[in-house]
Amino acid sequence: MRKYSHPYHLVGNSPWPFIVSMVLFNIFASLLMTIYNKIGGSNILIWSLITLSIAVFCWVKEIINEGTFIGYHTSIVKGNLMYGFILFVISEICIFIGLFFGFFYNSFVPSIDLGNEWPPIGISILNPYSIPLLNTALLFFSGITITISLNYIYNGNKINSIIFMIWTILLGSIFTYYQYVEYSTSSFTLIDSFYGSNFYILTGFHGIHVIIGTILLIISFIRILSNHFLTNHHVGFSSSSIYWHFVDYVWLILYTFLYCWAS
Repeated sequence: MRKYSHPYHLVGNSPWPFIVSMVLFNIFASLLMTIYNKIGGSNILIWSLITLSIAVFCWVKEIINEGTFIGYHTSIVKGNLMYGFILFVISEICIFIGLFFGFFYNSFVPSIDLGNEWPPIGISILNPYSIPLLNTALLFFSGITITISLNYIYNGNKINSIIFMIWTILLGSIFTYYQYVEYSTSSFTLIDSFYGSNFYILTGFHGIHVIIGTILLIISFIRILSNHFLTNHHVGFSSSSIYWHFVDYVWLILYTFLYCWAS
């Protein structure tokens, strides 16, 4: 273990940031190739996703080793990690603000291309009191269970933390399933005017965040089983909890305006 004369962690050379950045570029490029039916686009996309999964796994494993087993994550380092993660969440909030701006602009001032009406003529709005309301309840209760699970970690109660973490993962997975059911039964598609594009971009982008959040929760669940978290050492779990609450709040706004208000 290296000895420092300061409480900060000087990160060593690692290939994973560079590899992840290159793979992400390949994913976006191959996604465009797939959308425009270019030869080999789907194959490159699949292999890029596999490579990304492996690279992220190795990168996360290095971070866990540094913080949990080697002891590089001092109290100051853990605080800075939390600040960095909060800034990341703020950047995600800014993306959603931009998407919501497009939605509100076109809903308040619908263009002549939309028939000067909102929702546009021919669009059959989804019933906000069916699957969307169920998904709202699922995410609402998942926010409660993840908070309880984190509080049990604060108190050193591993068993109860595991139980409520399992409930959170199940609720998030059920939400993703019903979102798929909603997409499968919807009467409009991504190319049905601006409303269809904006609806699927907002809900789909949020759905991707739910999937990522569920993966983070699964990683935290495995780490709880492996005794990685202590009452004063739980940055990974706290970050997952913050991300999941962010997902919850965004969905409440989505449900209020995109489903209830728009109908």
